[in-house]
Amino acid sequence: MSNVVALIPARSGSKGVPNKNIRDLGGHPLIEWSILASLATPGIDRVIVSTDSQDYADRVIAMGAEAPFLRPAEISNDRSTDYEFVVHALDWLKANAAEPEYIVHIRPTTPLRDPDVVEAAIKAFMVPGRATALRSVHEMSESAYKTFELAPEGQLKRLGAESTALDAANNARQSFPTTYIPNGYVDVLSTAFIRRTGLLHGDFVIPHVTPPVTEVDTQHDFMILEFELGLQPNLRQRLFPETK
Repeated sequence: MSNVVALIPARSGSKGVPNKNIRDLGGHPLIEWSILASLATPGIDRVIVSTDSQDYADRVIAMGAEAPFLRPAEISNDRSTDYEFVVHALDWLKANAAEPEYIVHIRPTTPLRDPDVVEAAIKAFMVPGRATALRSVHEMSESAYKTFELAPEGQLKRLGAESTALDAANNARQSFPTTYIPNGYVDVLSTAFIRRTGLLHGDFVIPHVTPPVTEVDTQHDFMILEFELGLQPNLRQRLFPETK
């Protein structure tokens, strides 16, 4: 039995950027960056892609991943949850006597990841303790306490505040608590916890703080990633050693 399985979701129905998961980034399909980073992580035993598309399945197999099942259409739409595709994969693995102890959730929409960072996350979660899951985050450039929402009457108010007075939001960012945003770099999940509770993350999720990264939601994000890729030639060379 494989103890640690990387699970990469790749449904085919993206609307914001059609076929986003196989769009070109730096001369390679977007999802290939995540597959090769997972394959290069020593602590990962298997790399499985969960997709609803036979075309995608054929492509990722050629990239070195496994695609031993297709995800049903009813859990492959815009409103489908991470829990649904993870449990679907676990059920298939259990039925084939290969349910792992850990799932490493790798999102293809955060493509520029260092295998060493993924390996460190896996090791951090395996340390005995109270952790129910691990999620990667990076520090927000501005504290969330300086952000706004709309009050019932339509005016701005600070997020979570009772008052609609905004002057305190102008204070220096150093006077606010540091806040973090989940970034899709790597999540580590416990199969035993998922089976026992029906939850993915639970109430004692430990952070794995990574460098700031860009997630792909729009074509503009692809342009940003191409720029960032030019700043990380060592990563490209490590994942694609044939690249000149």
